[in-house]
Amino acid sequence: MTRTKQLLVGNSFPLSLITRRVIIEPVALEEFQAAAVGADIHSFWGHANTLAAAQAAMGIAFRPKTERPVVSLDSEGYPTLDGMSFTKCWIISPEYVQDFRPRIGEEVPLANIRGWRVLLMRWEHA
Repeated sequence: MTRTKQLLVGNSFPLSLITRRVIIEPVALEEFQAAAVGADIHSFWGHANTLAAAQAAMGIAFRPKTERPVVSLDSEGYPTLDGMSFTKCWIISPEYVQDFRPRIGEEVPLANIRGWRVLLMRWEHA
């Protein structure tokens, strides 16, 4: 029996939840897309104004299973969501055109997003 990959995805990560060593590195969009193939995605995407654009750009659905999901930590300091613990987290953030900053609750026009940045966070084992 093959286990489905589980991916944790968000548009930002609360630094207050980092309680053990974490390595954060920029990766190519294609690396995230390859990792997402056939994966069960657990999303804590926090900004509805960029969700549709990000999903379209990635070609991957990662709408959260619940509204405004909350990431927390397990007893070992790993992030948890949907009852699962993770040792990796993919952060996908829009790169806005120069001098643009969306207002709170504003739907961001696609013309104001020039691209996407992907960070891979990896929690080291003890």
